[in-house]
Amino acid sequence: MPNTWFTADFHLGHKNIIRYCNRPFDSVEAMNSAILERLNSAVKAKDVLYFLGDFCIGPRARAMELRHEIQCKKIFAVPGNHDKDTRKLTQEFCWLGDLAEVSINGQRIVLCHYAMRVWNHSSHGAWHLYGHSHGRLPSLAASLSMDVGVDTHDFRPWHFDEIRDQMTAKAGRTTE
Repeated sequence: MPNTWFTADFHLGHKNIIRYCNRPFDSVEAMNSAILERLNSAVKAKDVLYFLGDFCIGPRARAMELRHEIQCKKIFAVPGNHDKDTRKLTQEFCWLGDLAEVSINGQRIVLCHYAMRVWNHSSHGAWHLYGHSHGRLPSLAASLSMDVGVDTHDFRPWHFDEIRDQMTAKAGRTTE
């Protein structure tokens, strides 16, 4: 069975993001390489990846090159505010859309690039995963929402089980 992963906010090719987010890289090339290497070491070709926006800065051809460096074949993408040309890669992603509602192992999840205070079924246990805020948005203790961007997880993607553990802790329950 394939593993399910979530991530956001690569900002590949974005020189200024290193300074804006105090990323520990000396160059865009080093950042691109580290993020893609960490992604590919975790997410395998037959896994499923949900990417929640801000893939890369640059022209469509560069976005396509970077997409082809990712070994995972099944990527569902929610474009972010920096994904003008990534939005055009309709053949390189399984799905592109601004908002998605999915069910994984029976868990409802609402996916968006932006954080929301409420979302569909938020009062019935649905999770909300987002990016955009680079780990700077204060977490609401009782909210089953989470920033899955690379700045929150050592530039690695989040596995579904890791998120489940985080949400279980937020809900005050213990893992089985």
